[in-house]
Amino acid sequence: MKERYYSLDVFRGATVALMILVNNQAGPTYTPLDHAPWHGCTPTDLVFPFFLFAVGNAMAFVMPRLHQGGANAFLSKVVRRTLLIFLIGFFLNWCPFLMWQHDKLVFRPWEWTDDGGVVHGVRILGVLQRIAICYFFASLIVYFFKAKNVYIISIIILLLYWLLCWWLGTPGEQYTLSGYFGIGVDKAILHEPHMYHGEGVAFDPEGITSNLSAIVQVIGGYFVGRYIQQKGKTFEMLSNLFAVAVVLVFIGFCWDLAFPINKKIWTSSYVIYTTGLAMLTLGAAIYFIEFKNARGAWSKFFDVFGKNPLFIFFLSGFLPRVLGLIRINNGVNSAGVMRHTSPFGWFYTNICQPIFSDERNASLTYAITLILFYWLIVYFLDRKKIYIRV
Repeated sequence: MKERYYSLDVFRGATVALMILVNNQAGPTYTPLDHAPWHGCTPTDLVFPFFLFAVGNAMAFVMPRLHQGGANAFLSKVVRRTLLIFLIGFFLNWCPFLMWQHDKLVFRPWEWTDDGGVVHGVRILGVLQRIAICYFFASLIVYFFKAKNVYIISIIILLLYWLLCWWLGTPGEQYTLSGYFGIGVDKAILHEPHMYHGEGVAFDPEGITSNLSAIVQVIGGYFVGRYIQQKGKTFEMLSNLFAVAVVLVFIGFCWDLAFPINKKIWTSSYVIYTTGLAMLTLGAAIYFIEFKNARGAWSKFFDVFGKNPLFIFFLSGFLPRVLGLIRINNGVNSAGVMRHTSPFGWFYTNICQPIFSDERNASLTYAITLILFYWLIVYFLDRKKIYIRV
């Protein structure tokens, strides 16, 4: 009988909670709660790779059952789950299918042109879409290849991505925003209006090409989950986990000298480095929770997030978009034009900001409040034994 690892649930739940925290900073933030401008890695830059790592962990526990069911059943389940997660992410990008235009609610089309002549569109890719794509290819690789070959394939993928970035990028600027080869691929396939523009230009941090290296993040999580199942709750398992984690972090730092650690283009060094840190974090959780039985309200808090991870992540993106259609008068600007805000925006402006002189504290308070709000929802679902899975 397989041993139950409560620490894995807590690890996954803590990752989801942190995703909500960093995605809901309403104003200026403290540096650890913001992404690195380009190269480098802040604590915020660990959240997404940790979640992909957790996806791989979970895969390790279900893969033996999928092997027993045969290839057809496996493919049916993986394809269905991949499509569902991808389409949910795409739905989240388009919803709530309405937008304010000239003080009127109109349907949000696939593409539209603003008053300045700039064409906008519905973004195709995103966080959930990356999870779907990486889950799909990682599942195929670990199902159809032996463990030794999976290791080799993973190394080849990371080296291949490095080669593509260096060879196809702008000479001398391969790892910069202007020189990264993946932007051209995304523009050709997705088209600029359907890409992310948060960097001031059309650049998608969950773009097509950087999915290549991100697949290895899921495979890394799978191997760790597989290993702790095989070794059980032993100090040998834990010490080996820590040892490999330290080696991976060291390799990531060394590789950074040639292929910089960078989340936005998901470099191979970033995969190795963050996988090592995920292993260290998970190892610490296993030690305290499984070996020292250090459980309590803190672990229960994160555990309930981990039982409905995709649902609560979806809700944390869906709810602000829907409530954004509700416009609350918020005074007038310098030109005498009425300003509007949403219910969440009103809460931040009228409740959080007046409390603090430092707006970073107001932004942090707002994000923590939302975490508590979403926690109440998943806690209620857990009490009712309602677990929404795809």
